[in-house]
Amino acid sequence: MQTVLLQKQAQDGSWRFCLESGTLTDTHMIILLRTLGIHDEELMLGLANRIAGKQQPNGAWKLYTDEADGNLSATIDSYFALLFSGYLKKTDPRMEMAKSFIRANGGLNGANMLTKISTALTGQYQWPQHFMVPVELTLLPPTSPLSFYDFVGYARVHLAPMMIFADRKYVFHNPATPDLSDLYVGPAISPGIYPHRRMEQFAQDAQGFLASIHSFVRTLPFLPSVLREVSLRRLETYILERIEPDGTLYTYSTSTFFMIFALLAQGYPLQHPKIRHAMQGLQAAVYRTSEDAHLQLATSAVWDTALLTYALQHSGIESSHPSLQRSLKYLLGKQQTTYGDWKIRNPHAAPGGWGFSDQNTMNPDIDDTTAALRAISMQAKADQTTAAAWKRGLDWLMTMQNDDGGWPAFEKNTNSAVIRQLPIEGSDTVSIDPSSADLTGRTLEFLGNYAGIRMNHPQVQKAVRWLLSEQRPDGSWYGRWGIAFLYGTWAALTGMMAVGVPADSEAVQKAVSWLIRNQNEDGGWGESCKSDEKQAYVALGASTPSQTAWAVDALISVFPKPHPAVERGIQYLLQFKDRHDWTTAYPTGGGRPGGIYFAYHSYRWIWPLLALSHYRDKYGTNQPYS
Repeated sequence: MQTVLLQKQAQDGSWRFCLESGTLTDTHMIILLRTLGIHDEELMLGLANRIAGKQQPNGAWKLYTDEADGNLSATIDSYFALLFSGYLKKTDPRMEMAKSFIRANGGLNGANMLTKISTALTGQYQWPQHFMVPVELTLLPPTSPLSFYDFVGYARVHLAPMMIFADRKYVFHNPATPDLSDLYVGPAISPGIYPHRRMEQFAQDAQGFLASIHSFVRTLPFLPSVLREVSLRRLETYILERIEPDGTLYTYSTSTFFMIFALLAQGYPLQHPKIRHAMQGLQAAVYRTSEDAHLQLATSAVWDTALLTYALQHSGIESSHPSLQRSLKYLLGKQQTTYGDWKIRNPHAAPGGWGFSDQNTMNPDIDDTTAALRAISMQAKADQTTAAAWKRGLDWLMTMQNDDGGWPAFEKNTNSAVIRQLPIEGSDTVSIDPSSADLTGRTLEFLGNYAGIRMNHPQVQKAVRWLLSEQRPDGSWYGRWGIAFLYGTWAALTGMMAVGVPADSEAVQKAVSWLIRNQNEDGGWGESCKSDEKQAYVALGASTPSQTAWAVDALISVFPKPHPAVERGIQYLLQFKDRHDWTTAYPTGGGRPGGIYFAYHSYRWIWPLLALSHYRDKYGTNQPYS
């Protein structure tokens, strides 16, 4: 493993593995290329080839291998993009099959919000009279019952452009735009409304509050149009201030897609420098193979580099090794020194975190920060400059703990009850940033093992209490940013062990029993993305490298001597380390529950290498890593 990984390192010291997701981002890129008149047919063909190659025998597209039948929205997006590319026609048999699947499963009116919005932007779906979130919301102060900043940052950078072009009812239609009118089945439902959510009274009240903003503004003499334009300009400014050096919005390709259409809606010409720069950033995020191309939702260079530097160190490579010196220099250069939106709810903290992507300069997160701090910990003991960076990162991390004791991903105390209950698709999952078991456990693991902060520290005590309150009756924890209960349980267990929670405590033993019960016959573990959607554990029916490594690592943290379940898991990792099939490519990273899942190409190397290293370090048994 060591040899393979060292060979894959880039010249600047980073590792740049593909962050692979479904076809949504590829469809966005095709729409942009055709809309903006960019004639890059090599890229267009590569994107179309990847999309076409993922079509199922029944004509549908899936988000993950074991998704039943297919995913309606993914199929509509893919069908639309292939037609827009010009490389396939409606009369092609595979497109006719896709159309049949779409109509049989609810049609365009049954799609999710993002699909409805992308089709509305191109004239295939009618904008509602009022978008669910009025632009005037930006005029309300943060202390109001509902504020624009009650949405978490990664939601805001998607929502802000949506609010602009939905309010403008913007449509860009050209002769190449496919006609999707034959995909309708029944009455259309406006973009922004999730028709299948339970409409509780609180949700109705929250939506009534939003509607009251519309009504109130329109009663003011001579002011509605002025306030509307002020609100739109404020949203535009918000977007422009969050463009990263590569031209993308917060480094996400999805938000950048929406940003480009928002700028067009605001009157920017197709060739405006901001739009050209954004497209250059998107094109740089395309991962190309000899056969196809994939637009990554974000590039994972900082995350991969931090994890691999740490994993290689623990596998026995010294920090002084030239490859690790390059990676450590790269990581130190990516520590953020400017204030971002995180300061709104954490105004007294100094910057010091790390972000996920190579171009991320203003949106640090907890997981990348702890990953980078682990990676530089050894060097920090001998180098003053590194030690100072490590201290800044630790200080920032400690200030980001939520009031409930857990840690969020991006922004402190961003868990509005009003936002959670809004009848908008995703309001209860991707619009807020509550404490999560995986981030809290990973933070505790870092604090205990690398910062010497254990159960005698008040913040650790508070975090452990929160974790214990979140444990499921079966002994597991749900992980928000990985799949899902294996991920959360691994993070919670390793975190609690690191800070000194007794291994024989009831909570730990329940978690251990749950892990052992769910081990597969081949010695590995595997969990379906269905767990993330159903919020309940669903076995995959096969083992994956990363999920096996998480389970093994969790058990190693608990048992003082090798347990049979650990031994079987280690044997699985060693036996199948060179395997390449659907199980090694299965998405085990979480993005948007029920919408986006990630197959990190780095994960098949990182987590097994760490589990094997921890096994050797704790039990004194050598394992081959080269």
